[in-house]
Amino acid sequence: MTVAWAPSWPLIATKHLELRKRRGLIIVVALLIVGPTILILGLRLIFHAVDPASYGPAGSPGIFQALANLMAEFGFLSAAALGASAGTTDLSEGMFRHLVITGRSRLALYLARIPAGLAILLPLVAVAFTALCLVTSYAGVPQPTSVSVGGVSVPEHFDQAELQSWLLQHPRQAVNLVPLGPGPAPDVAQIRSAIDQNIVTLYGDYVSNEVGGSNPAANEMAKIGLWLTLEVGIGFMVGLGLGSLTGQRTLTTITLIGLEIIVTPILANHVIPYFLDGQRLVVGLAMDQLRPAALAPGTGGGPGGPGRVLFGGRGALGIPPMPTWAMISVIVGWIVGWSVIGAWRMITRDA
Repeated sequence: MTVAWAPSWPLIATKHLELRKRRGLIIVVALLIVGPTILILGLRLIFHAVDPASYGPAGSPGIFQALANLMAEFGFLSAAALGASAGTTDLSEGMFRHLVITGRSRLALYLARIPAGLAILLPLVAVAFTALCLVTSYAGVPQPTSVSVGGVSVPEHFDQAELQSWLLQHPRQAVNLVPLGPGPAPDVAQIRSAIDQNIVTLYGDYVSNEVGGSNPAANEMAKIGLWLTLEVGIGFMVGLGLGSLTGQRTLTTITLIGLEIIVTPILANHVIPYFLDGQRLVVGLAMDQLRPAALAPGTGGGPGGPGRVLFGGRGALGIPPMPTWAMISVIVGWIVGWSVIGAWRMITRDA
């Protein structure tokens, strides 16, 4: 038995074909998502092969962070543009009335656009991110065996208790890391007390420097891949819903570009008095807080410090982070909310 509002496979395939036939848009989307990663990594591989003395390995933690963050930025914008196109194609081409006359469910017409668009976007993200992971893993810098914290070399992979124990066993190195104030040389008891009082801050610096100087582990790469997928998916869903609401592809695209590159960075780095909770309703802030640790070393967290939240996210916020439940609610709310708004507008639009 078929459900009237559920899109059929032929309908999804038709919407997928309609989007693919917009070759100019598809080329731009592919270039924005895949182009920078392939171009930069390709050039670095060539330069290192030709002159390894002057050019280091193609992969490094810094390059991985920069390209993954760039992929997220361009991925959101590309997905929003494709979503806006998917939400307005029938109107701009004068086909909406003909589709309604056929008796198809309008909700099914809307829902068919979601898998059709994601089937274009997600393979592009997978190609670019896989290339980045492979180059980072097999053509990257050697993994360090120690972490530099305040000029002191500390072994890698300590948890907070292990770091505290190591510092207590090496008081001469610990003296350079903890604030002891002026006066005579501190004794062991003073050093131990200072370590106990400052271990949370020291461990935060240790983790940040460890993440920033090491290639991401396989599980961290998996988290980043899931985060990128979510970022692109949100961009498409918001673009689709807003495009369906306005009926204007250009207006929708410009609005979301402004949201991503102007509004979100401002709200993420500056606390507006009496409006902090309002700032946190922007999905870009929730996604920045969820940003995996390998993409946000030593950043953000506001006065409360960076938070280890869902999926190991560390956050790239310059404002106090929101609770985990609030972050999840904002992300889910934007996905569901814009889907409902877009579907409602398609159902109620005059044919």
